[in-house]
Amino acid sequence: MKMRLWLLLSLGVFLLQGCATPKIRLFTDSTVPYKEYTLEGTQSPKVLVIQANGQIDEGPSKGLLRDRPGMVPDIVSQLRLAEKDEDIGAVVVKINSPGGSVTASDVLYHEIKTFKEKTGKKVVAVFLGIAASGGYYIALPADRIVAHPTTITGSVGVIFLQPKVEGLMAKLGVGVDVSKSGDQKDMGSPFRASTEEEARLLQDLTDQLGRRFIDLLIQHRQITPEALDDIRTARIFLADEARQLGLVDRIGYVEDAIQSAKTLAGLPDDAKIVVYRRGEFPDDTVYNAAGTLTGTAEPELIHVELPGAIGELGSGFFYIWPPAAGL
Repeated sequence: MKMRLWLLLSLGVFLLQGCATPKIRLFTDSTVPYKEYTLEGTQSPKVLVIQANGQIDEGPSKGLLRDRPGMVPDIVSQLRLAEKDEDIGAVVVKINSPGGSVTASDVLYHEIKTFKEKTGKKVVAVFLGIAASGGYYIALPADRIVAHPTTITGSVGVIFLQPKVEGLMAKLGVGVDVSKSGDQKDMGSPFRASTEEEARLLQDLTDQLGRRFIDLLIQHRQITPEALDDIRTARIFLADEARQLGLVDRIGYVEDAIQSAKTLAGLPDDAKIVVYRRGEFPDDTVYNAAGTLTGTAEPELIHVELPGAIGELGSGFFYIWPPAAGL
């Protein structure tokens, strides 16, 4: 009730200010179409920079009053635009993500791989703070992977998250009656402990998805058997160790990744660096994390991100590094 009253009062103040008020939107409008903005350079073909920032998901991210599009539809939309633009000579995917769901990560992997196959355009991935698990997985189709000197990457594996509430329910004196058509129909239910057989089956599914990750890694990267032994542990690595293991090609910054894209695609040094945004930003740079999922450059009156963590993830299989996702 207090939150609603605060929001209404805030809205009233801004409306009463009338013409003197700067242009402010109540909500992010994800229906605004993308437009291309040039960050630097003058020549074509162009290098497109796409960002993969945050948790990899298919569904919308939760806000207080309105949701935003998930990473998968956002990036796929940009790839579709780039596919139609013959002046796009290369794409740099800027990744800062702990990963996400198995399927969402695999969809982005597939879309980036398909984009390359259909267009013949070069793709370079560059890692910022975190590119772990699914954040690494989506970079596998790239022609080159550049990691920031302080990047945390790796976590090559899958985790099955299964929240349990049976202990809490017992304390509260409540329960759940279940009628099922098969013994394992409610396998993974949060309302009871798993049987030994169910735990074995869930571990088998987890291992299968983990093997898929490793198989794709071997397919796309030149990894020695010794390095693979370290990587299979699903531990994380700093950038230099990741380079030594063959997970990344070089250590560098975003500008190094852009230069690599120009070199691989045979583009001029002064090739345009462009982004797709839903609005224009003053003094825009490649480090701007807004303008895609976040809408336009106009400030929002109302948008509060709700925490993801385990409540939003729920049960399921994830290519994710849990500590970076708040788990």
